[in-house]
Amino acid sequence: MTEAAEEERAGDRAYVTLQDVARDAGVSLATASRVLNGTAQVRADLRERVLAAAAELSYTPNAHAQALASSSSKSVGVVCHDVSDPYFAAVARGVMRTAAEHGMLVMLASTFRDPAREIEYVAMLRAQRARAILLIGSGFEDRDWERAMAAELDPYQRTGGRVAVLSRHRSLKVDAVLPQNREGAAALARALLDLGHRRFGVLTGPRALTTVHDRLGGFTDALADAGVRLAPEHIVEAPFTRDGGYQAATELLRRENRPTCVFAVTDVMAVGALAALRDHGVLVPGEMSLAGFDDISIVRDLTPALTTVALPLNAMGERVMGLALREPAARRSRIERVAGEVVLRASTAPPG
Repeated sequence: MTEAAEEERAGDRAYVTLQDVARDAGVSLATASRVLNGTAQVRADLRERVLAAAAELSYTPNAHAQALASSSSKSVGVVCHDVSDPYFAAVARGVMRTAAEHGMLVMLASTFRDPAREIEYVAMLRAQRARAILLIGSGFEDRDWERAMAAELDPYQRTGGRVAVLSRHRSLKVDAVLPQNREGAAALARALLDLGHRRFGVLTGPRALTTVHDRLGGFTDALADAGVRLAPEHIVEAPFTRDGGYQAATELLRRENRPTCVFAVTDVMAVGALAALRDHGVLVPGEMSLAGFDDISIVRDLTPALTTVALPLNAMGERVMGLALREPAARRSRIERVAGEVVLRASTAPPG
């Protein structure tokens, strides 16, 4: 063999993976892993084939993957937008309950909807060899973010790390629990149309968030299907918070041709909007109906109680944690869709 060929072969060996060893030995990935990690008894002939293939390929076990395979890492990183938001708190409760049942410890981080901070947290969790990383909350309509996040998650998964997300992350090849935001918002629009409303306003968060994009799109499309146009000046964008909802509702009241019904794309924004309408002497639902989305627990206790699209938030947390705990042998990206249910409460009524 020439010197150049030897160097090329040595270079190839630097990238040998456990999958290469399994293929060369003619065994499953799980069998190769058990032999090389010593985690279970394997038939002698299979063991010899795996060891021979590993020696031939100059395979070097990855320390990160071994730590994960042997369960020496018991930590789960949960990255969300804002843990003080009741939506994320309810989901996190489901995550923590399921993690505790499996002896896992949860580390929780808030990004405050900063894409760069989200990537920094994921990089930190990779460095700390967390057993799983969960991304809870909307992805971003941002190609640079998608590429940067994939650059962190792809090598993490190749070395045995588990990843699951809750909400839409378009380009990430990971397990996901997907609330049906577009369908739920469309169903809400149809329910409000059935009450007789034709002039609508929408209080929305930043449109770069996939959740906002889907809920706003579903709502406006359903109106359009019914021949109702949502005026651009009646769509008000503000921070995705209670104060953002207050700010957006206040701005909407300054504009001409007030709507008879307002949709806030989250319940948290709707809570702020309800306070703004009250402070400006607008009767709900007598003068203006109001609806939200998510069904966080507090909205049932408001006066009036809030119409919303109800999502099973605790159960969604349990499901996304369950996806992250799936065995590696079963690892093909799985999508679990969660439907919302329109719940009409006292905050909506036929237009006066």
